[in-house]
Amino acid sequence: MANINIRIDESIKVNAEKVFSKLGLTPTTAIILFYNQVIRTNSIPFELKVDTPNKETLEAISEVKEMEKNPDQYKGFDNINDFMEDLLK
Repeated sequence: MANINIRIDESIKVNAEKVFSKLGLTPTTAIILFYNQVIRTNSIPFELKVDTPNKETLEAISEVKEMEKNPDQYKGFDNINDFMEDLLK
């Protein structure tokens, strides 16, 4: 047998152990299951990816960049009241 020592945020540990308990698992059993899945799949057994903004978010980012490049072409407001007044016209 081998020992593994890791440092993990306390809240992550507590919350994960609540899930393990509901599943009838000890933390040790859960880690053994994880390791076995790594061996079985020859990979991390869940998807790892960088979040990619959706189309709407990409369009909003482009719009903000355009506004930053050409601020004179866009209306600005000094306070929320002026903005709301213009918005409600």
